[in-house]
Amino acid sequence: MTGISRRDFVQIGATGTAGLLLGSHTAIRAEPPMPERPLGRTGHNVRLFSLGGQATLEKQGTRDESIAIINRAIDLGVNYIDTARYGSGISQTYIGEVMKTRRKEVFLATKTRDRSRDGSLKLLEESLRLLQTDRIDLWQLHNITQIKELDQIFSKDGAIEAMTKARDEKTVRFLGITGHFDPDVLIEGINRFAFDTILMALNPSDPHLLPFQARLLPLANQKKMAIIAMKVPARGRLFRPGGITSMKDAMSYVLSKQVSTVIVGCDSVKQVEENVQIARDFQPMSAERMAELERLTASYAMEASFFKRGASGFGSGHD
Repeated sequence: MTGISRRDFVQIGATGTAGLLLGSHTAIRAEPPMPERPLGRTGHNVRLFSLGGQATLEKQGTRDESIAIINRAIDLGVNYIDTARYGSGISQTYIGEVMKTRRKEVFLATKTRDRSRDGSLKLLEESLRLLQTDRIDLWQLHNITQIKELDQIFSKDGAIEAMTKARDEKTVRFLGITGHFDPDVLIEGINRFAFDTILMALNPSDPHLLPFQARLLPLANQKKMAIIAMKVPARGRLFRPGGITSMKDAMSYVLSKQVSTVIVGCDSVKQVEENVQIARDFQPMSAERMAELERLTASYAMEASFFKRGASGFGSGHD
């Protein structure tokens, strides 16, 4: 993570020390619970904050910390976990260690980044093994960036054949598409197929470059899709002096949009607790406050939108 870390700014304290104990999933859940929203047409009611499989969870050698993060998130009411082949599968491995005893407590999502039928089915088999489950609630196309990828996916023996096959065989329940590079490509994708969900990038810098909220967000809502927001803190690049300085502002801005939930990768149990508290305390932002947050990011929008086409780029190779 570059720039100023989220933890340097977040002012909300941790909800307690019980969750710092490794695997302390016997801790009593704090009240009130996080609010819920419908996850599109899936029938699942999702909490406002959901756990992403990056940050600590995608790093080798972080087993104890990762399992503590996952257990604490579930203890606090998180009921949606999103992952992929991050860290060559280590994210799914850590999540799988928890899923073998807590699978029924969460809506579990993973992805295929292969664009072919056979390659995607192979990745699905790997995901099921690593996640220690016989079913995936949501299987998604990972990080669609170009129209030519959609052409591969929807061609003969393309990935969409794997997805519909897995759904028909009830190995997966729902199908989704994800991306943070170019909203127009995702618009084309959801016009080609009736995906159940879309995972898109949203944060207060979004209006300044290739905005996902301009046309893609309304279209996805019109199609009654579940909308999961990612890149909310932009891997910490959203935060800086004179700009946005708290995770509460970042999350509240996005949750004030018409989305189902936000997914955030966490570096520690403390960050999980902070994000859960923000979700518990959430109140919709006024249009004036949202506009102010957008204005604050104008001078560094290229950095805060580094994952978009034409922006500053990842640098680290992660997505």
